[in-house]
Amino acid sequence: MIITIDGPAGAGKSTVAKRLAKQLTSVLFQPFEYLDTGSMYRAAALLGLRNGVDWNEPAQLETLAQTAKIEIDAGRTFLNGEDITDAVRTKEVTGKIRYAADNPVIRRQMVELQRAVAKRYAEEGKGLVSEGRDQGTVVFPDTPFKFFVSASPEERARRRLGEMAQRGETGDFDEVLKSINERDYRDSVREVAPLREPKDARRIITDGMTIDEAVETIVQSVSMTLTLRQSVSR
Repeated sequence: MIITIDGPAGAGKSTVAKRLAKQLTSVLFQPFEYLDTGSMYRAAALLGLRNGVDWNEPAQLETLAQTAKIEIDAGRTFLNGEDITDAVRTKEVTGKIRYAADNPVIRRQMVELQRAVAKRYAEEGKGLVSEGRDQGTVVFPDTPFKFFVSASPEERARRRLGEMAQRGETGDFDEVLKSINERDYRDSVREVAPLREPKDARRIITDGMTIDEAVETIVQSVSMTLTLRQSVSR
């Protein structure tokens, strides 16, 4: 079973997806893994930063990404064997991620990798909660379990500042809000896999909603869909 969680930056979808994987493991009595697809693009951006690429020369980053080994295991992201789960969350990486996410060559590579991860988990008898911006529209368009998690730009800016504070970083609300709005625009107009709400996804707006409430909403929806599918198959 594959469950996709799509939505814009700062909507809380990563936290929701992580908890959802744990909750579904308990409710459905099947192990579920969490896939942070954004960390894959961040890994490519981190590679570029570490190797001093010319960001105006896409081929340089493409070559690095194609020769690197990017792996996902137990919710952690590894680059050439190094756990970079936390390293890819810095402001420097966030500022460069668009060069990886908007690159058609790198995006095709990551989509193939994401599908390979899903296949591996399925062979191991595991379900997958895959979170990103194109999971329900491009990567796993055939799954019946699609969700679009969003929040107002202002709410997302406040959450981003909170995440930065936890890492010991400081930020200005107006600057963070501007950055979020700019990224929303770039994600929605890019030629390759733009941010779109899947037509058959359930929309969840998390303003004023706790993480547990959002997770429970999805769990109930998944359970209901499973029940309906089982009834039809009888």
